[in-house]
Amino acid sequence: MAPEEVMNLAYQGMRIAVFLAGPILLSALTTGLLISLFQAATQINEMTLTFIPKVLAIFAVLVLAGPWMLQVITSFTTRLFTEIPLMVS
Repeated sequence: MAPEEVMNLAYQGMRIAVFLAGPILLSALTTGLLISLFQAATQINEMTLTFIPKVLAIFAVLVLAGPWMLQVITSFTTRLFTEIPLMVS
């Protein structure tokens, strides 16, 4: 297996990881930012106030984007397993 193939495989793996983690992290970031703005405007300094909306936002993203995420990781894994014989030789 050539170093270029290893680097290409690592690049594809990192790209898939970013695609899968991106929507979840962006929803948590956006929800946290909105709650922080609300807390700053109302001067409510409750640390637990951000927890429930973030969990609900992440759950909503997983429900909406879950099938797409599952399809992406399944196709990547299937492609990886089918190319293993080609990588060995």
